[in-house]
Amino acid sequence: MIQEKKITFADSVRGCWLGKNIGGTLGAPFEGNREIQNVTFYVQKDLGGNPEPNDDLDLQLAWLTLAEYYGLYRLTPRLLGEYWINAVIGPWNEYEVCRWNCQTGFYPPLSGAVDNDVWKWSNGAWIRSEIWACLFPGDPDAAIGFARLDACCDHEGEGIYAEMFTAALESAAFVEKDLRKLIAIALAKVPDGSRIARSVRLVCDCFDQGDDWTVARNKVVEDSADLGWFQAPANIAFTVLGLLYGKGDFGRSICLAVNCGDDTDCTGATAGSVMGILLGAEGIPEEWKKPVGDRILTKAINHFNLPLPAPKTVTELTDRVLTLQTRTASEFPRPRPTDLCSDKTASALWKKSSYRLDFDISFATIGIEYTDGPLIQPGKACGIRVHVKSPVTSMPEFRFRWLLPEGWSSTRPEFFIAGKNYCLSSAETDLTPPETLTEAMSYITLEVTSDDRRFPSHILVPLRRRESVTHPLFTLDEEMYGIRGMIIRSYEKGGKN
Repeated sequence: MIQEKKITFADSVRGCWLGKNIGGTLGAPFEGNREIQNVTFYVQKDLGGNPEPNDDLDLQLAWLTLAEYYGLYRLTPRLLGEYWINAVIGPWNEYEVCRWNCQTGFYPPLSGAVDNDVWKWSNGAWIRSEIWACLFPGDPDAAIGFARLDACCDHEGEGIYAEMFTAALESAAFVEKDLRKLIAIALAKVPDGSRIARSVRLVCDCFDQGDDWTVARNKVVEDSADLGWFQAPANIAFTVLGLLYGKGDFGRSICLAVNCGDDTDCTGATAGSVMGILLGAEGIPEEWKKPVGDRILTKAINHFNLPLPAPKTVTELTDRVLTLQTRTASEFPRPRPTDLCSDKTASALWKKSSYRLDFDISFATIGIEYTDGPLIQPGKACGIRVHVKSPVTSMPEFRFRWLLPEGWSSTRPEFFIAGKNYCLSSAETDLTPPETLTEAMSYITLEVTSDDRRFPSHILVPLRRRESVTHPLFTLDEEMYGIRGMIIRSYEKGGKN
């Protein structure tokens, strides 16, 4: 459906970010509308080079600065969690849950999995996958590894699969222009029985049997009714709908994605980024590019708390991504995969626990995996699996000892794990809180020594009393929002200095 023509990598990267800005600006005014829309162009015809600020792009700017400053392969769940606390200021839903969880010591992936039932399958993660695709063009297996690292900050399960899907599709789009093949590649990176796969296949089936796009859209809504709105399975499907029924036309693709309703800035922006990769910036019609211009406007990140200044224009963003991609490819060369539809890498990522925290001590990485989650109840044991990964080759024996507060107990208060070269070792233990537990959060010390270290290291293992935390749903104060809008419009008209 996309005409084959020579498009440079740089032009595809620029097209990705331009398409993101364009689609997000198109869809933003309709976000949350549950009805079918009839959008054909920007609501505000004369944008004057000011695209709509969009968190879909904001967090990717933050991750770019971290990768530039620390090095892409030095990004860890804990590092993303620390910067989430300090730099991600968006107050919405899963973003706020992630921040609150990290502030209590529940770093990723716990931050996305614990007390996040309403939003863990929602849209906050898959909308920020383009950075990983651009850094690993034509290598979806590498892209989905970082997509999973990113998504587990504020999502679990389907919310993580959603970003793996879009990252794979976008990465493959740099080398494959057949949209159906791209969808097949992306589907290979999510579990076959997942709701993401089910929704996408539903749209593909409707398209293949000649259903009108509105019929396909309504079938997706019906199929996802049990999940509610603002959830990833339906919105991923709306994005795929726009791409399929758009038949290679940039404007039609993003408009159809938006016209499905729901999280319209997300669906429009991602459809725009995919089309931008496929067509290149030069292939995006001028009528869509000119109103939004080159600027990047943000609303969800604190620029002062980033390690480097975030890009201010699409041109700067493109240049910095190209530089980082070239540097990463040179320092960590990877052979380009021959089978883009392989699920080998993806299936290993699906098996990663959402209830594991890693702690780096001087001579090992200690993994604390909560076998049934970190939420505890008075007098009931919480199972914990302790993992050891040692960077040294001496194969030491590790000694673990719980330093238990009064009233706490363990069936294995002390245990040993033998280190193995290039292997993970683990042991089972548990913690039982007292019947009189009242604290919402508890931090239990695990002492670690080894037979070749005379000094102890200490890890604080966080636990939360079940049902002690309720994250409030984000609701808009219509009165204050209306006043804010009037003030902004007054500034735009020059009414205030």
